[in-house]
Amino acid sequence: MATKASRSAARVMMAPAVILLLGWMLVPLTMTLWFSFRKYLPLRGGDLGWAGFDNYTRFVTSSAFWPSIQATLIIVGAVLLITVCLGVVLAMLLDQPMWGQGVVRILVIAPFFVMPTVSALVWKNIFMDPTNGLFAHLWKFFGADPVSWLSQASLPSIILIVSWQWLPFATLILLTAIQSLDSEQLEAAEMDGAPHLKRFWFIILPHLARAITIVVLIQTIFLLSIFAEIFVTTGGAFGSKTLTYLIFQRVLESQNVGLGSAGGVYAIILANIVAIFLMRIVGKNLDA
Repeated sequence: MATKASRSAARVMMAPAVILLLGWMLVPLTMTLWFSFRKYLPLRGGDLGWAGFDNYTRFVTSSAFWPSIQATLIIVGAVLLITVCLGVVLAMLLDQPMWGQGVVRILVIAPFFVMPTVSALVWKNIFMDPTNGLFAHLWKFFGADPVSWLSQASLPSIILIVSWQWLPFATLILLTAIQSLDSEQLEAAEMDGAPHLKRFWFIILPHLARAITIVVLIQTIFLLSIFAEIFVTTGGAFGSKTLTYLIFQRVLESQNVGLGSAGGVYAIILANIVAIFLMRIVGKNLDA
């Protein structure tokens, strides 16, 4: 049992890490809040004084604000749906005995280690190029006109690229969960004559609930700040501009730090709303 002295010693040893972590989070947040109330134009006069809530009003009344919120939520929801559903399927397939199982698992998980910028360039130039891309040649083979994916179907293209990146992560987490499943339950259900679908629905899926929850929560944190894939492929055009990309445009392209900081505060609010929603919907699985 921990004594009072040992608990005090533990607090003292943890204090530097806690202080560093708080500083790491609070200093940028404080600066963002400060600049959001200032009219700060680095290349056009610098700090021009107090702006009040003008930056917040300008950002939220911008014609690009609500479309960026919509695009962000569509990308997050679609990628989560694709990665969780396909992740469950791939995890079940990879759990089956096969020749070269280790190599197959490595190949399936490998895309997760590719940098977002590199994977976006690969998809843009090798697969989705309307002239020399693989999809263009495939369309021509079947007698159809090639599709300019990044302009005619920009949002689905972004979703496809990001899903390809995050599918290995979901598969790895779900595969680990499936391997921890007691095989005797499945054998007993099979002996009782339960079909494959019922075994999946009543045994495998409930066992994967906690793993799915973890996948959804972790991916959502990163997907809300998706940027590199959009920057490399569409540049925010054709309805693919997310809230993060809109903030980038306001800060770097428009050189308006105050306006971009106000957008950053809105991004924090959106992230917290989504987090609270997810914790209420799926977070209860963590207590099961």
